[in-house]
Amino acid sequence: MELHFEMDEDPKNTRKEEVKNIRISEGIFMVRVENREEDSFRLKREIDQSLIQFYFATEGGASFLFNRGNYRLELEVEKSLLFYNPLMALPLDIEVKPHSKLVFLYITVENLHRLFVTGSEEIAFLNQENINQKFYTDRPITPMLALTVNQLFQDNIQGPARKVFEKAKAYEILALFFNKEEGKDVEQCPFLNDEDNVQRIREAKKILIEKMVSPPTLKELSREIGLNEYRLKEGFKNIYGKTVFQFLNDYRLDKARQLLESGKFKVNDAAYQIGYTNPSHFIAAFRKKFGVTPKKYLTGKSSAIHG
Repeated sequence: MELHFEMDEDPKNTRKEEVKNIRISEGIFMVRVENREEDSFRLKREIDQSLIQFYFATEGGASFLFNRGNYRLELEVEKSLLFYNPLMALPLDIEVKPHSKLVFLYITVENLHRLFVTGSEEIAFLNQENINQKFYTDRPITPMLALTVNQLFQDNIQGPARKVFEKAKAYEILALFFNKEEGKDVEQCPFLNDEDNVQRIREAKKILIEKMVSPPTLKELSREIGLNEYRLKEGFKNIYGKTVFQFLNDYRLDKARQLLESGKFKVNDAAYQIGYTNPSHFIAAFRKKFGVTPKKYLTGKSSAIHG
């Protein structure tokens, strides 16, 4: 069995890198979806009825379209969905919203049984009494599960080690999702047991985005959200998988890339729009993140569109 997602065909589309299909093993698949653009895009695929489907959104979100678009089911930020219909294949039609990070995980019932050899009766659709029953559930993503999902978007591990990393994360996602004891998955970071702390960290992220051009210092940010600097730094890294500086830097550079692609901004203008006063610093940061200078990036995009 193979599973492969592709973006809905668009002759002007040059963003296929946003969808990464990952084969974990026979009967276990994962899809990493990232939309850094200002507009949405569609993904379509028929899903075999033998697969249990998991969907996670740590940023943005998505709409699941059924019955030719007449019915919509929303996957909201920091939420998860589970679908299982052993009676029929589901034609999947997903609209990925702007600025989204999503992970899809698919596993056969047989594989899930093997992973949960003991205690499988506690998982509803693995219970013998529920064979051939449809299941659907939606629930919030816990902080530790969000951290694991977000780590799949970090590309610091490459080569053969990447496959091991992705396989480990797929199993970790399943373990955290089916963790019986509520709240147990945040034990690795006691700070995150306090929902008020989590909300303050999320507020910090919102402030960084809103004040991207002239961001507050760590001291100012910690004062604004009511947490000391240590808790701000540790909590932010645990929830988002990045330091405050790394998150801000990545967000600004992604925004600059969008401005350049719009065709309305020159390199220097894009730099100023995201808060860089020195264009050479911006060019160096852009090259470090994307592997090319802004000018070469635009030249490459233009060639892809017109070539």
